[in-house]
Amino acid sequence: MQQVTVLGSTGTIGQQTLDVIARHPDKFSVFALAANNKVELMLRQCLNVRPKYAVLLDETAARQLADQLKHHSVHTQVLHGMQALEQISSDAEVHVVMAAIVGAAGLRPAIAAAKAGKKILLANKETLVMAGRLFMQAVADGGATLLPIDSEHNAIFQVMPSQRHLHLADGGVRKIILTASGGPFRRLSRADLAEVTPERALKHPNWVMGAKITIDSATLMNKGLEVIEAHWLFNASPDQIEVIVHPQSVIHSMVEYVDGSVLAQLGNPDMRTPIAYAMGYPERIESGVASLSLIDIAKLEFETPDMQRFPCLRLAYEALKAGGTAPAVLNAVNEVAVATFLRHEIGFLDIPAMIESALEHIPAEPVDSIEQLISQDAEARRFALEWIQSKHLANKVVRC
Repeated sequence: MQQVTVLGSTGTIGQQTLDVIARHPDKFSVFALAANNKVELMLRQCLNVRPKYAVLLDETAARQLADQLKHHSVHTQVLHGMQALEQISSDAEVHVVMAAIVGAAGLRPAIAAAKAGKKILLANKETLVMAGRLFMQAVADGGATLLPIDSEHNAIFQVMPSQRHLHLADGGVRKIILTASGGPFRRLSRADLAEVTPERALKHPNWVMGAKITIDSATLMNKGLEVIEAHWLFNASPDQIEVIVHPQSVIHSMVEYVDGSVLAQLGNPDMRTPIAYAMGYPERIESGVASLSLIDIAKLEFETPDMQRFPCLRLAYEALKAGGTAPAVLNAVNEVAVATFLRHEIGFLDIPAMIESALEHIPAEPVDSIEQLISQDAEARRFALEWIQSKHLANKVVRC
């Protein structure tokens, strides 16, 4: 029986992970659940799976959860804060850690799991985007097993050579191809993109995801972050990572070999497939996902991404090539920009404009420590808030 910690249990990935676990009560048991502050949903999850620990980052929310669990006579121990996240990720009883906390908050517990040698199912993009070198070194030093959960990276992992190589060429690989749905606005002109509202951007044509990742998909930043992740996961240079738009989201990604072969992983757009693959690895287990019908789909389309209309993808490539702390700056400013856009305080095209300005003004530095990255993350967020304030001030002057 494998004991599982689910970081980000109240999010989309976390809930789907619990769905897969429930299908295999003979294989998995929930050791701990963790989230930010969703008390009611966490309460329902605790009543359902009875974990040993439940962690909420927010202290007030944690107290509320503890009171409600006590009322229901549930003996789950409630903790709060970052140290508690690291504790449930590295506990000796834990075998598997689903790292699905969104944002920079997921970095420290993922590294704690790596150092403790856990089987890590990595759904948190920021861990590799912010701290790719440090995290991969922690995985190697701790003897951890790393399995990507992003559908694209999971697909690449599945069709890579069975024997892992230090360099792609040693395994006969020419390049990896990440597919992107293109989001809901791939046909819009730049003028039309300027009028996009958060409500429209949250309506993804294929996937059911959280708000932040859905907006990232609409700007193509999600794909840009995946390019950076792919660099670290597969030791691929930027020139070995190609992005193509595939609106049907049936081919999740591909690997091209030097002999001309292109291997792809196909499936319905349901995150339970990569979750089940990683949970059961190296075996295959039932996921609950419906069988793929290529007859019903009828056709598969492919396009080149337009980096003029969607500059976030270009900016991610540039940050990867700049190296050092540049990806951490990109990530931090994007988080602020997306949150601000969702509050209707900036426009859709302000997101890449803010990120580009930050990359121009904040010099990239070599990465030495997690503390340095957290400091750079904070500096980038301050820059983003100042950028927003200056834009609002400029808009007031124009209206006057």
